[in-house]
Amino acid sequence: MTDSWLEIACDVPEEHSEVVADFLTQLTGSGVCVDNLSVDAFSISEIPDSVRVVIKAYLPGDQESSQQMRELETFIAQLSHRYPTESFPLPTISAVNSEDWSNSWKVHFKPLRVGKHLLIVPTWEDAVEQPGDLVIRIDPGMAFGTGGHETTRLCLELLESVMDTSPLLTIPSLLDLGTGSGILAMAANLLGAGRILALDIDPDAVIVARDNLRLNNMYDSIECGTDPLESLTENFDIILANILAEELVRLAPFLAERLLPGGSLILSGILSEKEPLVRKGFASQPLAYIQTACAGEWDAMLYEKKTDS
Repeated sequence: MTDSWLEIACDVPEEHSEVVADFLTQLTGSGVCVDNLSVDAFSISEIPDSVRVVIKAYLPGDQESSQQMRELETFIAQLSHRYPTESFPLPTISAVNSEDWSNSWKVHFKPLRVGKHLLIVPTWEDAVEQPGDLVIRIDPGMAFGTGGHETTRLCLELLESVMDTSPLLTIPSLLDLGTGSGILAMAANLLGAGRILALDIDPDAVIVARDNLRLNNMYDSIECGTDPLESLTENFDIILANILAEELVRLAPFLAERLLPGGSLILSGILSEKEPLVRKGFASQPLAYIQTACAGEWDAMLYEKKTDS
């Protein structure tokens, strides 16, 4: 696992945070985090509006970063020219240790209820459990997925809805693509899924996911790996894909192929402005659009595979 990282930080007006976060995601090929020092929980209702935010992204410490920084500085300069009355300081880059990055989550990550039954509890916190709670204990480490971000929470809520409406006595198989911390796969296990395959192209994320599976006594119930979707031959009743919109579109034919007739496909990681792109990208597939769930600037979409295909 990489021990050192380069942290890229952009201090921007809050109203421009989404476009900067999207650019950083594309530039670094990884997720971003947004610093808001007033936040003490991941419940969206508790997050106050902020005049400015600091958006951070990470590169491996041994990676040459000068080209990315030039591109980022050019992008920020263009924003500054477009909005001359607003302040856009130059982005900064600094070295951080993996331990520092991981521990920064612990200040903000508190027990969180999602949907009707799921209770997500960080390993360093205590929580009062209620009858019927399905508890996931998690340490996200360097992987994405605490349940607090809108993309993960929307996935969990749609998954719970799909599982609630499954035919009685049906035990669906499930693929979790881009598993990150493993939180979606673990929720699926608690909600009654049978065969579960959790994949991520990042080997470090798979290590974190396996650690969380052990923590929740699910190591023997969920298979983890780094196999690309394109290499799979197995089909599933439910597929979860919480990744970038552009990557969802690229993978559309493979996702449709791996979904069993009548099965459910949940797509997340989609900025609201990019939902039309995803809708267009999946229009040619043998899938029926069911609904879009929204939270903040993010969308999650539910499709079903047509049974006559």
